[in-house]
Amino acid sequence: MFGSRRPRVLAALCAALAVAMLASCNNRMGNTAEGATSDTDASASGKKPNIVYVLTDDLSWNLVKYMPHVQEMQKKGMTFSNFFATDSLCCPSRTSILTGQFPHNTGVFTNSGDDGGYRAFLKNGNEKKTFGPAMQRAGYRTGFMGKYLNGYQPGDKNGTDKPYVPSGWDEWDVAGEGYHEYNYELNENGKVVPYGKDPQDYLTDVLSKKATSFIGSSAEEKKPFMLEVATFAPHGPYTPAPRHKGKFPGLKAPQTDAYDKATVNAPEWQRSLSPLTSKEKQGIDRNFAKRARSVQAVDEMIGQLEKTLEDKGLADNTYIVFGSDNGFHMGEHRLRTGKQTAYDTDINVPLMVTGPDVPAGKKVSQLAENVDINPTFLDLAGVDSPSGVDGRSLGDLMHGRTEDEWRDAVLVEHHKAASKKGDPDAAPKNAGDPPTYAAMRTDDSLYVEYTDGEREFYDLDSDPEQLNNRAASLSAEQRAALHRTLTALQRCKGAESCQDASRTDG
Repeated sequence: MFGSRRPRVLAALCAALAVAMLASCNNRMGNTAEGATSDTDASASGKKPNIVYVLTDDLSWNLVKYMPHVQEMQKKGMTFSNFFATDSLCCPSRTSILTGQFPHNTGVFTNSGDDGGYRAFLKNGNEKKTFGPAMQRAGYRTGFMGKYLNGYQPGDKNGTDKPYVPSGWDEWDVAGEGYHEYNYELNENGKVVPYGKDPQDYLTDVLSKKATSFIGSSAEEKKPFMLEVATFAPHGPYTPAPRHKGKFPGLKAPQTDAYDKATVNAPEWQRSLSPLTSKEKQGIDRNFAKRARSVQAVDEMIGQLEKTLEDKGLADNTYIVFGSDNGFHMGEHRLRTGKQTAYDTDINVPLMVTGPDVPAGKKVSQLAENVDINPTFLDLAGVDSPSGVDGRSLGDLMHGRTEDEWRDAVLVEHHKAASKKGDPDAAPKNAGDPPTYAAMRTDDSLYVEYTDGEREFYDLDSDPEQLNNRAASLSAEQRAALHRTLTALQRCKGAESCQDASRTDG
């Protein structure tokens, strides 16, 4: 009996093997430049994981201690302790997050004008490079909520017949001027909806409800989803939800060793900074307390999203990523409240990840940067990164696996804005406003080149607060080596090129 069936069994097995080999071949032949689906499943079960990305605005490391749900993420997942922004400024940083490219490849260096803002973002073709379209092509349901880019307005039509929604997003609930948390408008999937000043209009809470609804509807559709919720908090004017106005009475800003301290051998743009006055210190304390209050609703939103994922049975297959577009200084180096410098207060920002097979309570010390977000999300979704992406996937690192070849340095690029008109991030006259610069951060040093010819160099082993500029003491050989690496980083394009450029001499 068995003998008479054997040829048919073998034929069936051969046919099945041929189909499998053809499918694998087709996957491998996908167009990488368009973000083709890779030939490996995104998770061990073969089921694509969901991704929820909570991006805050101006949130610095010193606020994490006031966010219990974020602290719980650190316990349950992975923390990237050396994660940096390509520029400590909203629009260029968010552009790098969305596209995976450095400012010199996106053309977005500021918040407005020819070299910045939403218009420069569009002009340079960045919208088609974002991770939304690539993930949508891979079968994901995609959502974007909250803050997009400086200069974006909900009613913008961009040549269409109704308020414009970028391609690649199934759900679009995006504001323009939402910094006050009240009296704003949202572009809700092509319809402009106004919100007022009632407690239920508080923007972070509105985003929380919409995000919860998006998760629920995605669960009903049984589709994998990618959701970015980009809050305006804790950006100034640091408006808390009504329920949090009385929280943290008497809270004062932390005072590190750099607080109200002048930089030794400071660059010209800092030399006129006077010691902080008593009134200024009191103002810094008040604003820090407001910032701590304003992130309470963000933290509660994370808790609500986690609960919704649990209730829908999606928690075990969902990555939650928490981060910030840039840091914030408040009195360090005698700098008044602001950002835009190359110091760690401004460029070193939180990044926490929980999700499938992410080890609990671990830290990653390797240098990572916001250009890595785009390729990481695509990697988790089983999608190959486009060839123009400058960053690298953090997938192996977030799962506790080592990377044999990793970068030695990260790049920071900053242009001084030509105009401060209408820019919510414009530096006050007495705050310290750096000229255009490029900087390179390694494990143990910070090197900055300003266009006016000045240089900064800090040895972080002996000077972690970056208070003693040692650029003048570098040898000619050291200066030349630092300049070569920084110049290579400023010229790199694509992950391989930028990886090679990040190699430091010696």
